[in-house]
Amino acid sequence: MAVRPEGIPCWADAMFSDVEGAKTFYAEVLGWTFGESSSEYGNYTQAYANGKAVAAVVPPMPGQEGQSQWCLYFASPDAAATAARIRENGGEVLMEPMQVGEFGTMCLGREPSGAVFGVWQAGVHEGFEAPPEQPGAYCWAEVFTREPEKTDAFLPAVFPYTAKQLQDDAVDFRLFEVDGDMVLGRMRMTDEFPPEVPSYVNVYFTVDDCDEAVARATKLGGVLRFGPMDIPFGRFAAISDPQGASLSLIDVTTTAGDMPQTKVVS
Repeated sequence: MAVRPEGIPCWADAMFSDVEGAKTFYAEVLGWTFGESSSEYGNYTQAYANGKAVAAVVPPMPGQEGQSQWCLYFASPDAAATAARIRENGGEVLMEPMQVGEFGTMCLGREPSGAVFGVWQAGVHEGFEAPPEQPGAYCWAEVFTREPEKTDAFLPAVFPYTAKQLQDDAVDFRLFEVDGDMVLGRMRMTDEFPPEVPSYVNVYFTVDDCDEAVARATKLGGVLRFGPMDIPFGRFAAISDPQGASLSLIDVTTTAGDMPQTKVVS
């Protein structure tokens, strides 16, 4: 697999205080299987869908316990250069670029409105192996923010994005593209979100049947936050897993409505 172009989502992982519980949940809901945990790298454990790497789970390091959340990583040919641009454009580098053996180099950042994300400079680990349409695979992501003007200025300054704004008075939504391909969305958080919920990156995973996946998730202690709902891109629902990590489930084969009109903004 070729290394992904700069700015394209290439990996996702999450910290769970109860890793075994997380494995049980995601195995049931998304059909994941798990590899051996790597004690050399903090018991980092890769997840697979039909034998292809899709994500990873890891226990928190001492002092890092807290709310579980998914972290999305963006591809970079030079993590140090990306970290510099994060700083130069009002973001914060939470973890300096760190080489992870022969796998690659990682960095963690926070964009100016508060959403945390990762940067990955691939070594032998090039990221997602499963295509987005495969059940269990990463499919899409959106930055949920209360300050979209900050996010909208930051992202194209750090990554080689062009932006398009959805032409819809009911929702403030922007799409970011690399070489004409949609790679990321940005959604303004409305008053429907509790004030204590910070900006975050919401990841989508593909499922065969959204309603069945939601039923499995809620039976195992997950919470349905929104949906299921049909949109032009698929039938999706937003949930929180039993440890509080937010994510969405989407069946990309069940669609409804016309594709939205967009306007190039940068």
